[in-house]
Amino acid sequence: MIDFSLTNEQQQIVEKYRDFADRVIRPERLKYDKLAEFPWDIVKKAYGEGIMNGPMPKKFGGNGFNIFDSALASEELGAACIGIGICIDANTLALTPMLLAANEQQQNKFFGQIVEEKAVAAYCLTEPNAGSDVQGIKSTAILHGDKYILNGHKRFITNGEVASFFTVFAQTDPEKGSRSLTAFVVPSDLPGIEIKPHLEKMGQKASVQNEIIFTDVEVPAENRLGLEGHGFLFAMKTFDRTRTGVAALSVGAAREAYEISRDWSKKRIQFGKPIASNQAIGFMLADMATSLEAARMVTWKAAWEYDNGVRSASKLSAMSKLYASDAAMEIATNAVQVMGGDGYSTEFGVEKIMRDVKLCQIYEGTNQVQRIVISKAILKM
Repeated sequence: MIDFSLTNEQQQIVEKYRDFADRVIRPERLKYDKLAEFPWDIVKKAYGEGIMNGPMPKKFGGNGFNIFDSALASEELGAACIGIGICIDANTLALTPMLLAANEQQQNKFFGQIVEEKAVAAYCLTEPNAGSDVQGIKSTAILHGDKYILNGHKRFITNGEVASFFTVFAQTDPEKGSRSLTAFVVPSDLPGIEIKPHLEKMGQKASVQNEIIFTDVEVPAENRLGLEGHGFLFAMKTFDRTRTGVAALSVGAAREAYEISRDWSKKRIQFGKPIASNQAIGFMLADMATSLEAARMVTWKAAWEYDNGVRSASKLSAMSKLYASDAAMEIATNAVQVMGGDGYSTEFGVEKIMRDVKLCQIYEGTNQVQRIVISKAILKM
């Protein structure tokens, strides 16, 4: 029997993350939007209150969340601020390949370091000429004795300049190309690593993205995750888990934009009555509310399918990211329109949400790429 109600444990997750978001993130979101700096103070508090690394096992300092639980948490972070929320969630992106592929010794070492230092990691996949096309990665890691010599250029790396280590994808045999793609854990303080200043961008300014250049970096062979040539598989399995998180962040931001514009429209008096009573505004709000509910439902279903081992989980994960981020962009844009000049100003925050959610349509595979993933799944290509 289908039941859309949350369990007591799930409701506690919502309440815990909503409380943290209200107390810690909301008061600081505009500050970090202006500073465009990584919010270390918030991340440290997130560690202290058990907010970080939710999907990681409890023995490795996480909360042991399944993907559905993680989506509930991410919605609350996204409602407060996607930029700060992704500073927290991007750690999960970098750690997921270790969860999927690392042996026990590696997990104890690297998860232990992250928790002990209250640090963050970065997921190094994208390159200047290989973004959506993961098979186009040109970075190499060639084995010499007991070390791999890593050379390459990564771009748009979230948490890059603040990470203690990177999860890097590189070819171990250039003749085999992408079939030799392999994952490595690379400490950020190794010689030969150059981190460029972070990217200046339109939104999600609290989250930092960098270019990272690896020049003859010596990576211990023991830092390889899984077997050579399994990197592409690990990257895709990682996205199957984390794209639902992007969807949930989008739902949270959309919820915030909708609620702000709804409440504002009930108080804004024009021609002697609240503008919410005008059919033009009422219909816009109705469409926003409907899209929001639909986005949450597809996100929940994608998370449920992954947790229950349904074979179509990859398709639903792509669908959730595609639909929720597109819906969030439309809802945020309409929230600005409903509120007119107030929406366009920085006072009420909906213009920030509009800037922030745009990036959700781009990272972890653009929404055009999500359509490719979905079409291949439904056509079995």
